[in-house]
Amino acid sequence: MTDTTMLDNRINKQIDFEPLEATVAATEEESVILAEKLTQVAIPLEVLLQALNIAKYDKAAAFCYAEKYINNIKKSKWVILKAA
Repeated sequence: MTDTTMLDNRINKQIDFEPLEATVAATEEESVILAEKLTQVAIPLEVLLQALNIAKYDKAAAFCYAEKYINNIKKSKWVILKAA
């Protein structure tokens, strides 16, 4: 290990930080998978475009955004009243 790597490891242990993860842009195929995941439910076009824009810079954040949006939709269930 280089001296700077050893120093960084020692500092991280002292401060109790985990190393930062590098952001990775989504590939075209991963963007298609993200779009398919979001279009399985009825979503506004803006949400889909926002997720795809995020994916250009950070694949993990885009999938997290999509997952949170889908979970929020599933939690907010509509109440259907039956006519007697």
